[in-house]
Amino acid sequence: MSECVFCKIIKKEVPSDIVFENERVIVFKDINPKAKVHLLVVPKEHITSIKEIKEENKTLIAELIFVAKKIAEEQNLTGYKLIFNVGREGGQLVDHIHLHLVSGDLREMP
Repeated sequence: MSECVFCKIIKKEVPSDIVFENERVIVFKDINPKAKVHLLVVPKEHITSIKEIKEENKTLIAELIFVAKKIAEEQNLTGYKLIFNVGREGGQLVDHIHLHLVSGDLREMP
């Protein structure tokens, strides 16, 4: 996926403000935040959308949620939202599955 901006971030070809990384997941600040805290939790494996996940992706999808929980705890967030946008009609702007971790007053989410 040479044109995928998230794949380029994962490969460190595009700069980003990374807050967490392990061998399967990367978390970075959204460049167009919709709340005081707006992080993207992204699997390093390129999967286009929730529509494309398979049974074998269950563990990875669960890891995204557990990583988001860990980051929220580390940042002392007392309340937050976890959001998957699915497809263009659902507000997904980048064709690489990602989980939004947002906290604070939400501006309009795409």
